[in-house]
Amino acid sequence: MQSMTGYGKAEYNKDGITLLIEIRTVNNRFLDIVPKYPRVFLKYDDLIRKTISVKVARGRLELFVTLKDIREQGKTYIVDSGLAKGYYDAYLSLKKQFPDLTDDLTLTNFLRIPDIVTQGVETDDSIYEQILVETLENALVNLNAMRKTEGDKLKTDLLSRIDTVETLLKNIEVRAPLISKEYAEKLSERITDALKDVKYDEARLLQEVAIFADKSNIDEEITRLKSHISQFRTIVNGENAGRKLDFLVQEFNRETNTICSKSNDVELTDNALKLKCEIEKIREQIQNIE
Repeated sequence: MQSMTGYGKAEYNKDGITLLIEIRTVNNRFLDIVPKYPRVFLKYDDLIRKTISVKVARGRLELFVTLKDIREQGKTYIVDSGLAKGYYDAYLSLKKQFPDLTDDLTLTNFLRIPDIVTQGVETDDSIYEQILVETLENALVNLNAMRKTEGDKLKTDLLSRIDTVETLLKNIEVRAPLISKEYAEKLSERITDALKDVKYDEARLLQEVAIFADKSNIDEEITRLKSHISQFRTIVNGENAGRKLDFLVQEFNRETNTICSKSNDVELTDNALKLKCEIEKIREQIQNIE
């Protein structure tokens, strides 16, 4: 089990190339990759996403890539002919308008105009792909190591809480059969007190008790919750448990709500409400699980 929250970092520093990759992840229903890297890596975007998806299944992932390349590179000079022509046309226009002005335009003047001649670098970026993938994979390993540590803590907490759920369910299971019996006794006492020596139809009394017992019966809900608890423990010990647990907790809530709606007993209702609170705590925790 892994948490969706974590941080991983890896660095490559060799032969004048320094590449730093940092990854931060937080909760998200699906895998949402938010990359921030130099333009030179745009052509590797698909490769980056595929590499990440192998190691990370869910969560919002922010990727930060920093590149510094100080290798000795061949230098070139780039002439912007269009810009130069624009300046020259402007020069001719001004010369025509102001013929008395001294003409001192030379090629040297043109070279001093910003952006007409710029310096470029012949960059060999063929090595970037291999370095990028290796460094990214190392960062993902470090990320998942942290997420695994957090996941182990979540697993311990969830197993502890499901034990509490099981205990509360046992309390409900013990209490449930006694409710109909107590209802029958109380109803009989009320009828006797009200009618005193007048005889009443015991069959009618038993019918009322049977109707009450049927309406308040929660045997099916208890059985399903026991099954859910067993499934919960199995899923927690597996991989990519987040979505499965999220669905299972919805089933926990459904059965518990039914128990609460059928309850006509203070003690049973109290245990059912505690059960709902514990399930809600579990639901909050599993939002952090991949």
